[in-house]
Formats: sequence, C-alpha cells, structure tokens
Amino acid sequence: MAKQPLAEVFGYPVDNQGPEAERCRTNALCPFNNKVPNCTKDKASNPLGVCSIQNRGEVVITCPVRFRERWIIAEDAASFFFPKGTKWTTLTEVKLKDKNGGSAGNIDAVLCAYDEVGRVTDFGALEVQAVYITGNVRNPFEHYMESPAKRSEMDWSDRPNYPKPDYLSSSRKRLAPQLIFKGGIFKAWNKKTAVALNRGFYETLPTLREVSPQEADMAWFVYDLMRDQKRRAYALTRYKTVYTAFDESLRKITRSEPGEIGDFLTVLQDKVAAKLDNPPDTEVIDAPF
Repeated sequence: MAKQPLAEVFGYPVDNQGPEAERCRTNALCPFNNKVPNCTKDKASNPLGVCSIQNRGEVVITCPVRFRERWIIAEDAASFFFPKGTKWTTLTEVKLKDKNGGSAGNIDAVLCAYDEVGRVTDFGALEVQAVYITGNVRNPFEHYMESPAKRSEMDWSDRPNYPKPDYLSSSRKRLAPQLIFKGGIFKAWNKKTAVALNRGFYETLPTLREVSPQEADMAWFVYDLMRDQKRRAYALTRYKTVYTAFDESLRKITRSEPGEIGDFLTVLQDKVAAKLDNPPDTEVIDAPF
C-alpha cells in the first residue's frame, strides 16, 4: 500500500508544483479534452479532480476523460476500424437506441469515416473503461488540496477507507453490461468495437483468445501511464493491442470460472445447520451429484 494514494490531480502528478500544475489546480482545469475546460468529475461545482491513483507500484486511471490525452485512443481505434488514409472524425457521448426506441446508453465515442462530400461511409464504437474505486478518495483529495506543496508525500495508509481499485466491479458492473447492450447492437450491424482500458485492469480479465487484425471485430487497446521526467507528468502510452472476436470475448468475460461443488455444499450445510439449530453428525452431506 502506497503512503500517498493519489497519483494525478487535475492532470498533474501530486509532486509537480510547477506553474502549469498549480494553474490547473487553482482553476480546477482538465488538460485532457473534457467537454468543458474545467474538471466535472463527481460534481461540477466541487469536482473530484483525481485522474489516477497509486496501487502497488502502478498508476491506475480512475477517470475516463484521462484517456483522452492527445486523443491517442481515437487514433488507435481508427487504425482498427478503417483502412489507412481514410478521413475520419470523432463524436463523443452519442446516444444509442434499441429496436423499440429504448435507450441502450451513450457510446463514449463513435468514429465516423467520411468521403469527399462529408457523407458518412463507415463507423465504429470506442468504449472507454476507467476503474472504480473502493474506499474514499475525496477525503485524501481534499486533504491534499489544502496544501499541495506540503502534502505531496502525505501518509494516508493508516486512514480508514483507503482508496483502492475495484477491478471486479469495473468489469462485471460496468464493462460487461456496456458490451452486452451497446456492443451487441454494433455487432448486429456488423460494425467493430474498440475498448480502451488500463493495463492493470486488463490483466485482471480472463485470458482472451487472440485473432489476426483482419479477423477481429473487437480490439482491446491497453494503456499505461508512464512518467515523463522531463515534463514532470505522466504520458498515456499504449502497452499493447489485443484483437479478438466479439462474441467469444463477451462469453469469456461474463462467465465465471466454477469453483469446487464440495466447497459450496459446505457453505450450504453450515447455513442449513445454523437455521435448524441441529447440526448433523457429519460436516458435509455427500455430494448428490
């Protein structure tokens, strides 16, 4: 556990006390192409300006806007969606509806290819998945913001609700439903989907079978935040790209690996015994299956 849980605040490492970092903190600015100049995370009037946190020696992106640095993710996705030389543009937060007109959610970004007269000729979906946090990140954020110069190396390790990445919730409660509803529609339309996510998050997912870029209808763009000592900032850097088949990948990440049935029977037996207040002579009933 790192003493200082915060990695970046309003776009800059917590130990960067330079004029640009100070300007962003003073004015709550977002340098990563948010829809407005200011950070709007959590509350527009009192934004939670934490872009990333520290966890076991790695930097974990916790804000989806952080992935928009220099729009590298759009460039990478376009290389998967379209042939080289294609003209394209990016639309963000595009509403998607199902067959009955019901909302299937907003797509983080839709990349559109267009011809000489501006007519859309192709498109693909780009989903961005930051990591959920367990614990409380606002408390250390507000404590740090009271005196950034003095608290860049603050020790928060003994505080309650120390913030940590929640990879399981990020995949099961966010990523999987997004792909089922929104990605499923794009799959039915025979359009490709790309996912941008942090390296640490990707490595918690089940191993996905890779295919060639030509066979793939889904691509996983995996990024790290690498410290640039000259700029005194982190740079979004593509770690690797994984090309997969959409349906197979979705089945893999939404299906749990079964544990031993005997372990589950033990749990059931303990609960039944407690409920009946009459535990049997044996700890576990012989498996009936």
